[in-house]
Amino acid sequence: PLEFKSKHERQYGKLPIEEKESYKWIEVSKNTQASLRDVVEGMVIIQDREGDIYEQFAIIPDAQTDLLIRARVDRTLADRSKLFSCLEDQPCQGFYEVQVDACAKTKRKKRTAKIEIRYKEVELKRTSATSKGVASSIKLYLVEAKEADYTGPDKICRRLLTTLPIQTIEMAEMCVEWYKWRWTIEEVFKILKKEGYNVEASELEYGSSVRKLSLLIMEVVIKLFLMRLAYAEPEREMSADSCFTEEEQEFLEHQIKSLEGKTEKQKNHYKKKELKRYVWAIARLGGWKGYESKRHPG
Repeated sequence: PLEFKSKHERQYGKLPIEEKESYKWIEVSKNTQASLRDVVEGMVIIQDREGDIYEQFAIIPDAQTDLLIRARVDRTLADRSKLFSCLEDQPCQGFYEVQVDACAKTKRKKRTAKIEIRYKEVELKRTSATSKGVASSIKLYLVEAKEADYTGPDKICRRLLTTLPIQTIEMAEMCVEWYKWRWTIEEVFKILKKEGYNVEASELEYGSSVRKLSLLIMEVVIKLFLMRLAYAEPEREMSADSCFTEEEQEFLEHQIKSLEGKTEKQKNHYKKKELKRYVWAIARLGGWKGYESKRHPG
């Protein structure tokens, strides 16, 4: 019978990074470099907390490649301070506001969050668990975006480590903005996985077949993003032709007649050929009540 040893039995902490599962994040970065090296002048690889690996910061960055990764580990720095608290005595260097939507599931109330930004250069030290042969210390920049004047369990706090030199508040804000873009990938995964096509449950036998299926699904993903964008930016006019054929638009026009309610608030006030008009119809078919004041279609 197959025997699976625990991390303790395998002395996981002493294994070289190439033998650890977390090496896949470094491997992805290497593959990205190989694919884009002759295509772009420079690149910033953005990863979530799983990518916070000392060896990655030591191996991947070069004249063409920078890293921007959300910090996972509260490391002890070269000056003996802790990473997550090293900015506490720093004055706020800039701030911005974001709207936090209400959530009935978590009983979260709608609020305007004031996000304070701080940043500084930090020096990470190699630990006993770090693979041999990499630099004993690495200098990076820490950018912290933290909600002020709020103590709830959902308080916003993002700490980002980057090889980019952060000399101005504008550059720090840009790093936060770039990291926010990474969440678009999560939206794609939602559609690919259980909340959408459940591609993991497909009975395709080969990786190449799964890739082809994923590419076909991407057409749907792009259309869904366009439809959501149409509602997120109501001042922007987007043509229905970007998502629907003439036949589909004609069909939706028939649906709109039966989906409209008796009150003005339940009428579809958008013009024909406007994408929002047909997003409204699909949302109503999906169970949305049609009241704009409560929430937009999901």
